[in-house]
Amino acid sequence: MAGFDHGSMHPKEVEDPVIAARNARYGMRLFLIYLAIYAGFVGLNAFRPDVMEWTPAWGLNLAVIYGLVLIVIAMVLALVYSWLCRGKPTG
Repeated sequence: MAGFDHGSMHPKEVEDPVIAARNARYGMRLFLIYLAIYAGFVGLNAFRPDVMEWTPAWGLNLAVIYGLVLIVIAMVLALVYSWLCRGKPTG
């Protein structure tokens, strides 16, 4: 009976080193952007915790709002990375 060998039915994907390097550069740049934003959050908590107690909107303090914004930014950067990696190589 055919089909019971538990092997892959698809050929192995070949990874182009040029595209992999380009995608790694995109990932590093986006990571550094997120790292800078996160470092701001940690820096505020470490050196100015009184600022994090400020309540700008909806009865939530800045720490909660900043934390939620960090989550949203991470998702947006993941979508940007996905979009950037779909493009054709430029070089």
